[in-house]
Amino acid sequence: MRWGVVVRWGVVAALLLPGVPGVLPGVAGLGAQESPTYRVYVANESSDLVSRVAFTPGEGAVVEKEIAVGLMPGDNDGAHGLSISPDGRYWYLTIAHGTPYGYLWKFHAGPDTLVARTRLGLFPATMGITPDGQFLLAANFNLHGDMVPSDISVVYTPEMIEVTRIRTCLMPHGSRVRPDGARQYSACMHSEQLVEIDLETFEVSSRFDVSPAPEAVCSPTWVEPGLGSRANRVVYVACNRNQEVLEVDTGRWEVSRRFATGLAPYNLEVTADGERLIATLKGEQAVAVFDLASGRELGRVKTSRPVTHGVVASPDGRYAFVSNESVGSVRGTLDVIDLETLELVASVELGHQSGGIDFWSVTPADGRVR
Repeated sequence: MRWGVVVRWGVVAALLLPGVPGVLPGVAGLGAQESPTYRVYVANESSDLVSRVAFTPGEGAVVEKEIAVGLMPGDNDGAHGLSISPDGRYWYLTIAHGTPYGYLWKFHAGPDTLVARTRLGLFPATMGITPDGQFLLAANFNLHGDMVPSDISVVYTPEMIEVTRIRTCLMPHGSRVRPDGARQYSACMHSEQLVEIDLETFEVSSRFDVSPAPEAVCSPTWVEPGLGSRANRVVYVACNRNQEVLEVDTGRWEVSRRFATGLAPYNLEVTADGERLIATLKGEQAVAVFDLASGRELGRVKTSRPVTHGVVASPDGRYAFVSNESVGSVRGTLDVIDLETLELVASVELGHQSGGIDFWSVTPADGRVR
């Protein structure tokens, strides 16, 4: 859990969208000192901006700061994936479009100043970071290239050096490291595989076929390791085409459960206690929330704008923060969902094609560092 006091910056934008309450149900009238403030970073791919958003229950969500990224003056660089270091000191951004190769940028969190950058492969997208923060594994998605096997870039973060690339499959995506730091997982959108990498040897240690049937297609887009009692034992795989999420036992290498979803499940998040699974439904403009003990879907929450993309839960498991890309010239949004009431409680407009997202910090209500 990341706790920290962060200085408030000048508000860039604050917008409550139609139909979205500005105050959480049941807490109207509470003073700011009685509510913590949660902060996330969101990448806006078609604006080449990163937004830092603060959400305070009872006050709503505001954009505290916008950070311009990219190098190409005549085209979008494509700010795609965003991950924050386990200690909260840095945030990392994949610049996907490239000429032709993409880059990884490293920033100081808070001041949001550039520390370093390094070149990766073709269209680097999602990232997983080891628990000690020493290694980052970025999936080179190769969205615009030939349909050939791509790879995972391994970066030593203190020096921002790419130490190796591990060939995996066609269009790897959803890079995540399990809690003990021993294995990394990614999904192969056009190889129908879940790939496991041994982080001691930096070699592929297992491959698992996620095809639902010979005539059906999974097209996996995300892998999320289990937490709590399921940590280091299972991972969850979003089957974008087959409208389901798989729970895969990585000890026995078998599908232990299937969760039916709505259209096009895309990104996944497990709450810190390991009890709930959150899935963005890219084709349905919604988020589905599951109870992992029973396997039951608890509810489905409509988001503020279409092409629902990324999701991250607050460390206390109370809120889910969801990015929505939107369509055309319409700006994307950041939604806040109360995981107790399963209601959309705040929303704020961001840049264009809001996607990559990660949680940064909580400022407790008493303002003290914990």
